[in-house]
Amino acid sequence: MPAHQPVPKNAQNWPVVIGEAARRAGVSPRMVRHYESLGLLPPVHRTDSGYRQYTQADVHALRFIRRGRDLGFSMEEIATLLGLWQDQDRASSQVKVIAQKHITALTERIAAMQSMQRTLQTLVHCCHGDDRPDCPILDDLASADTDLSPMHHEPIAPASRRKASAAA
Repeated sequence: MPAHQPVPKNAQNWPVVIGEAARRAGVSPRMVRHYESLGLLPPVHRTDSGYRQYTQADVHALRFIRRGRDLGFSMEEIATLLGLWQDQDRASSQVKVIAQKHITALTERIAAMQSMQRTLQTLVHCCHGDDRPDCPILDDLASADTDLSPMHHEPIAPASRRKASAAA
């Protein structure tokens, strides 16, 4: 009778349960179930006792999804990219178009956030930060006449300066 040889700890035996699949993919088991519910993963095999069994391909797909999320792609974009990744007859131009659109959206979001940062820096600079109740930050937040789009947002003058300029 041959001696039983121990399986090395680093050996990746397949299939694995959801917790192990999640660990190997760098996501939570909750997210694995969420991705399954969105149809990003094909239905996985279950044991007689109902435990999900994930293959190496499933874990690879989970890593793909996680990386897409890390890069800020929407779930819809990830679904499209996942389909393209699995389609060996795809044209890379299809993938490039999606990535270029995403770059454009990221550029717009970055510009909007930089505008918000400049506005907040100006407001903080205008605020005395002392015991006086005048606060240009709160005045700006309470202003009903402020354009709400961060791209066009400029801070309004503090209430004390508005009153002084209105009286002049």
